[in-house]
Amino acid sequence: MTDTQTRRPPAPHAAERARTIAARGGSAALLPQAGTRTSPLFHHVHPCGTAIMLLADEHPLVGQLWQAPRAEVTAMLEIADQAPVALREPVRGLLWLTGWVTALDGQEARDEVLAVADVRPDHRLLDAGHGATVLRLTPASMVIADAEGTSSVRPEQFTSATPDPFCGNEDHWLRHLEAAHRDVVGQLARHLPEELQGGHVRPLGLDRFGLRLRVEAECDDHDVRIAFSKPVSTPTELAAELRRLMGCPFLSQR
Repeated sequence: MTDTQTRRPPAPHAAERARTIAARGGSAALLPQAGTRTSPLFHHVHPCGTAIMLLADEHPLVGQLWQAPRAEVTAMLEIADQAPVALREPVRGLLWLTGWVTALDGQEARDEVLAVADVRPDHRLLDAGHGATVLRLTPASMVIADAEGTSSVRPEQFTSATPDPFCGNEDHWLRHLEAAHRDVVGQLARHLPEELQGGHVRPLGLDRFGLRLRVEAECDDHDVRIAFSKPVSTPTELAAELRRLMGCPFLSQR
């Protein structure tokens, strides 16, 4: 993907974007320093950056952890931020957490599962201790890569940031925009650079600073950020900014 704008519009800072990807969940892969890439049965990243995962008891990494000194290994957790609409390049961003993975058991494992269940109930957590082992990744470094660039994020920066206020509703809103309001997408596309207006325009992302569109051209894809006049934090403020971008003051705010 290529960036078509030389002067970049305002965007969330790297730590906020990292928190947003972590909060959205996405798909994950665990890459041990010595071992093969594997997909956890479940993963969750706490606000402090610590990640909790489940792996099947029979997975080789679980056996390796119980045999390792201090029962820990170095590994990287990769979380992919998937676009909510079907795109030929669906990954919008990647978050990598690198640190030490530890296998938990007994009361420590139960406490971790209960802590996760309090904020993110999931039936897969019931497998902990019943065919699945609880793992904890304590991060030493974090890196985010997306259309805004590649940036390192310190764990303390990650902790002090907050997810985007719209990350919980973004998928639903963009899918609805794609399926039911192609006319709105067409009006928003008027803000694209002239050389891109002939491509297939798709809604890609939404955050408090603006709307992101993906232009699928014949030979390449381009991500373009359309900035709001000011950061927004509520659906009412968001609706007003969308009306402004469309030049349509009577647009419904729902």
